[in-house]
Amino acid sequence: MPLRLSPTLRDRLAAAERPLFGGWVCSGSPVMAEIMAGSGLDWVLIDMEHAPNGLESTLAQLYAVSAYPVTPVVRAPAADPVTIKQILDLGAQTVLVPMVSTPDEARTVAEAAQYPPAGRRGVGSALARSARWNRVDGYLQNAADHVSVFVQIETAEGAAAAEAIAATPGIDGVFVGPSDLAASMGVLGQQTHPDVIAAVHRAFDGVTATGKPVGVNAFNPQAAHAYAEAGARFLLVGADVALVARASEALATTFIHDRDDPTRASY
Repeated sequence: MPLRLSPTLRDRLAAAERPLFGGWVCSGSPVMAEIMAGSGLDWVLIDMEHAPNGLESTLAQLYAVSAYPVTPVVRAPAADPVTIKQILDLGAQTVLVPMVSTPDEARTVAEAAQYPPAGRRGVGSALARSARWNRVDGYLQNAADHVSVFVQIETAEGAAAAEAIAATPGIDGVFVGPSDLAASMGVLGQQTHPDVIAAVHRAFDGVTATGKPVGVNAFNPQAAHAYAEAGARFLLVGADVALVARASEALATTFIHDRDDPTRASY
């Protein structure tokens, strides 16, 4: 029986009348991925760059989120064509590749995600979840319709080349990472430094000039709203591990008191 695949992030963005807000899944846990997927957020990022994820755990998280009306995005650990091929064969329909600073690097990513003659993705869909083991009619011929490719700008060099990166054929959008951008600009840990914000806005301008969607990582609500007003079409606004860390700290603050200060005790 022929099967239909879900919309990619590219498709979701094209149809959206507002920015799409997402959550970062960094724990490597299918349970946490499912909790995030059922939250009402628009999309989730399953991270293979900074999280303890390999192919098997990434597949488990794709299974976990598949029952929910949320768009999963898998971030590759690097712009490695073999890894990108494997992520796509797992059935990930949207891939995000970090640390892309030049049009040549973007071209390498785009080619890795497309079959010949447009690219050099290895052909194995009959054996893989990507085509649901040949249950998706015409997958090989129409694979570009089922896959969207985004790259992440995280350096001052990348921000300056944002327009050329976004204009690369096969690249569907650009995601800006203020944390590494701040580091590359010599203000490590200062994502809201005025110079960093200005660089993010320059990257926004370059990407939007091509008609491609631009996104950004912004856990600070004020910064997230400001970036959405500035044209960000998709944003990461929280992460599973950060949410648990802050909530557990709040529990400790609420229920653990200094025994030498009885005025603080509530029992």
